[in-house]
Formats: sequence, structure tokens, C-alpha cells
Amino acid sequence: MRFLPIALFALILPLAGCSDSPDSTYMDEPVAAEAPAATMNIVETAVAAEFNTLVAAVQAAELVDVLTGPGPFTVFAPTDEAFAALPEGTVETLLMPENRDQLVAVLTYHVVSGKVMAADVVGLTSAPTVQGADIAISVVDGAVKINDATVTSADVEASNGVIHVIDQVILPPQD
Repeated sequence: MRFLPIALFALILPLAGCSDSPDSTYMDEPVAAEAPAATMNIVETAVAAEFNTLVAAVQAAELVDVLTGPGPFTVFAPTDEAFAALPEGTVETLLMPENRDQLVAVLTYHVVSGKVMAADVVGLTSAPTVQGADIAISVVDGAVKINDATVTSADVEASNGVIHVIDQVILPPQD
């Protein structure tokens, strides 16, 4: 399993009403701290998490402006290992300018409009993608599946949506 090399949440619990003096008392009610809002958009988050192949594909497909826009978007993001598992030459072929339409179709099949958190995903059986076709969603032995891919890390929040890391590249149905 691959863990994202970025901190997702920082939780700071402030102590109100305390000092260094032995006579000090703590407040009777705890003060709950909120996790800071995500400040990086989906593309910046993917760059920081070193999703190198996905970021290169988004750039080649000219989708950076879309995925840095207001959204919100839910991205099922394949790892570099997921792209490497495709048949030899597939990624290189998709990245060629003459195959941009096919690359856009593959990438937008990994994106759902709206911010769909893991708690919501598990209650769904399918979702329409930006590409136009639906993805299948299921829970198998406690693991969330997107088509045949498994979600390995969920709820990576971005300022314009959320990323769920998957272990395979999912391909749209052929017409």
C-alpha cells in the first residue's frame, strides 16, 4: 500500500485557560479544533503527492486549468505504479499530441463532479463521470472498488474537491 507523502490534516488542540502556574485550572469544556481547510487545489495536491504520471497526463491533455478551477471535483487518482502496470507503451502512446482526445477521455473517466467523500462513496453503486460514462462502485471485503480498481487512500482533500487514490487506471467503455 502506498501512503501519500504529504500531511493531510494537522490537528491542534489549543489549551485555553492554562498557564505555567501550579494554581491554574483548565476550562471545564474542551475546545475542539478544526482541521485547517485545504489550501492546494487538486493539481497542486497531486504534484505535492508525487503523482508524476497523472500530472504529466493532465498537462498533456491540457486539463490543468479545469482541475485548478473552482470545481468541486472528485478525482479517483491512479498511482504511478497503476500507470506502469498498463501494457508497455500505453502511457507513451496516450501522451502523444495526436492521441489527446483519447487521453482526455481516460482522464475525465476518473473524475466525478462534486465533492464525494468516502462516507458518501460507500453508499453508491455507480456515479456519472465527467467523461460521460458511469463508474461502478462497490464494497468488497471492506475495500471500496471503483470498477476493478481498489481505493487505497481516501479523502485527500483539496481546495476544489477531493482525491481518492486507486491502484489501477480505469478505462472508459468503448463505444
